[in-house]
Amino acid sequence: MKAALHTVLRDLGRRLAVPVEPESLLRRDGALGLQPPGRSSPNGHCRLVRALDGWMAVNLARPDDWETVSAWLEVGAGGDPWRVVEQVLPVRHKAALLERAVLLHLPVACVAEVVASWPELRQPGQGWGRLRRVVDLSALWAGPLAGGLLAAAGAEVVKVEGPNRPDPTPIRTPDLDRRLNGAKRRLVMGLDDPALIGLIAGADVLVTSARPQALARAGLTPDILFALNPGLLWVAVTAHGWAGEGAARVGFGDDCAAAGGLLAWEDGVPRFLGDALADPCTGLIAALATFEAVRDGKAGLLDVSLAGSAAWVAARMRGCA
Repeated sequence: MKAALHTVLRDLGRRLAVPVEPESLLRRDGALGLQPPGRSSPNGHCRLVRALDGWMAVNLARPDDWETVSAWLEVGAGGDPWRVVEQVLPVRHKAALLERAVLLHLPVACVAEVVASWPELRQPGQGWGRLRRVVDLSALWAGPLAGGLLAAAGAEVVKVEGPNRPDPTPIRTPDLDRRLNGAKRRLVMGLDDPALIGLIAGADVLVTSARPQALARAGLTPDILFALNPGLLWVAVTAHGWAGEGAARVGFGDDCAAAGGLLAWEDGVPRFLGDALADPCTGLIAALATFEAVRDGKAGLLDVSLAGSAAWVAARMRGCA
């Protein structure tokens, strides 16, 4: 399985304007003390748990997620949340569990729930046909990786971080931060700062990783930004897609990898293949889709989902087996 994954990523890398080595692409940071993948993710935050009618991925990545488990499963608070999850899920159906998790903004997914999808260009327009200036509003791994690959190709990338919600990557994973963001110019600026609009007005590419609702609250919508900059290519990285029911869902690299079926199986039991695999796979796909759109003179919103990208890679891996 690992060889097939590397083959797919290496084939994608050959289509880029910059060299990509799968081992480096998939490596996060040795400071994390990651464990070998199994039913639990290497970082320990996500687990594959059997529900009554199939497998699910439950990701308790944030303190609030731990506190939300009792409300999600409608049980009394207290005790070990993982013990509750392992006890309750086997007697409940996936659909009901997923519906309630989405309402509560928990990063939960059904294994292999999505089909493979390459980034879709929404609201297509005529682009500038150049890759000189990039504004990167994204955080964590997938979006910053895409921006980092654009910087490696020679683009001037400005990474903008909010003063109240900075990207935690420099603190938690400094090695990864250097690889993703070391070639970028960094600015601290609120999403509602008028200077940000000025940056986007002069950009060829915008990279984001927030859900549409969060960006809209800051006045960052396709209608507004494309009226301001009609040749803009907006690379919108989300967990489950920009539009439709998935737009409101929360997701991270491990649960989205499971949603895309990017897993190994042993005796009918799934296990993780690596660390938050949907993130590096999506970052690479987002960068490649960006290069291709710019080459073809296209503008619009490039809808790049973690889950759909993971499913795309998983489907190609089956072809390598």
